[in-house]
Amino acid sequence: MTAIQTVQKEEIPMLKFAAEDALTDPEARAERFLKLEKARLLGNGYKGKVKITFLTQDGPRKVETTVWEASEDQLILKGEVLIPIHSVIDVEL
Repeated sequence: MTAIQTVQKEEIPMLKFAAEDALTDPEARAERFLKLEKARLLGNGYKGKVKITFLTQDGPRKVETTVWEASEDQLILKGEVLIPIHSVIDVEL
């Protein structure tokens, strides 16, 4: 298995995200939603950072950052950086 490349939050706007959902299982999608909600609470309440693994057109990437908001479609990170929710593979709290 290839190591997942870690990127800086500031590099994310330059990445191209995969069009398809990174998760195909409905249970995994529900779990992703719960983890993103916990990450949002951690970011807003305690300024805590989480590790987010997400899918780009060039493969998976990982970033450690603070989550400000998780809407239905977008994950908003500190600094108004956006990641499409469908690209999120995992969130490590």
